[in-house]
Amino acid sequence: MKILVLNSGSSSVKFQVVETDLERMNAHQDLTLAVGLVEKIGLSDSRLVLEIVDRKPYQDYREILEHRTAIEWVLRILADPEHGILESVEEIGAVGHRMVHGGEEFASSVLIDPEVVQKIEACSVLAPLHNPPNLRGYYAAHAALPEVPHVAVFDTAFHQTMPAHAFLYGIPFQLYRKHHLRKYGFHGTSHRFVAFRGCQILGWEREEKKLITIHLGNGCSLAAIDHGRSIDTSMGFTPLEGLIMGTRSGDMDPAIIPWLMAMEELTLHQVNTMMNKHSGLYGVSGVSSDMRELLEARAAGNARADVAFRMFCYRIKKYLAAYAAAMGGVDAVFFTGGIGENSPDVREAALTGLEFMGIVLHRDRNAALIGGEGEISTDESGVRAMVVPTNEERTIARDVVRVLNGIMPTFEPPETIT
Repeated sequence: MKILVLNSGSSSVKFQVVETDLERMNAHQDLTLAVGLVEKIGLSDSRLVLEIVDRKPYQDYREILEHRTAIEWVLRILADPEHGILESVEEIGAVGHRMVHGGEEFASSVLIDPEVVQKIEACSVLAPLHNPPNLRGYYAAHAALPEVPHVAVFDTAFHQTMPAHAFLYGIPFQLYRKHHLRKYGFHGTSHRFVAFRGCQILGWEREEKKLITIHLGNGCSLAAIDHGRSIDTSMGFTPLEGLIMGTRSGDMDPAIIPWLMAMEELTLHQVNTMMNKHSGLYGVSGVSSDMRELLEARAAGNARADVAFRMFCYRIKKYLAAYAAAMGGVDAVFFTGGIGENSPDVREAALTGLEFMGIVLHRDRNAALIGGEGEISTDESGVRAMVVPTNEERTIARDVVRVLNGIMPTFEPPETIT
């Protein structure tokens, strides 16, 4: 089956065409036929980029004012005799939609119907910058492809198995009841894929192991996965909690916020922007949010770049050890994401000193592994450490197949607190 995977943002639509089925999934032989992007939606110089294996990338510019026009443009180019990979859009058997926030409503991917749409709209209060454009992409795609099934895949769903003692905050309980104020976690689609693929490489059953997955990109998070279930994750009510990230502060004393607002006369919007857009690696170093540029500055002797790097890796190490303690041990640690897959320096700094936990890094293997998958621990290491490139679009396509075949696992929350 050819599946169109859509990730609709406020001014962009990322898309892929993935060919997969149950047999291909089990053999890890899904085919990515096309990858593309429409950006700057709402402007006169919107751009479409299409990449197909063994072809020169295609790009075009035109005025695109709304998501419906953007997705119609995507479908036309995918079926274009010269540039596309489909004979007609009728080859698309289903559409998978990335949805950021499913709240407590969704613990798995689901076929979209009017009731599901209503629930996703209700969750928009928890993700006002993400769920509305995700839904605009769905509305546009459903209008263009009304006869095919559409499936919603949620970033938060995988973490709905967290127990109450992990997802609740130490604030008045009525705020949880009234506003659903709790830890939700994100990057769930990535953590799921990496845990599955890492165990597949090792010949393990995910449901028999204790795993820590470490997604390091511009946004960063860890997940503690105990026998196939997420029992904790570092992002929280929003993606701001947890690790230091490219431009996000990560964990900090909450009293800093009202103090700064008073001392610097900042508005709520200004302090929110500061923590999300001007903090993290960029804010500390003053150099860049890009780890590659930070490492170059560090090598050149920039002290602030050095301390930003050390803060970043120290926070990873703390969370990693904490999650091993939470699970009573760990069998494997999997790095993924742009930094996790491509920065041996970060991986080495994060793992060095954890030999007492059984993690023994093989420095030569680690240094040589950039952009691929493989093991970076020694043969004698009691805990396996690996690099596993993530593929969220492939997970979305696979979930479409699972939903349509009635085999989508549902991870029910371990307890309901009222």
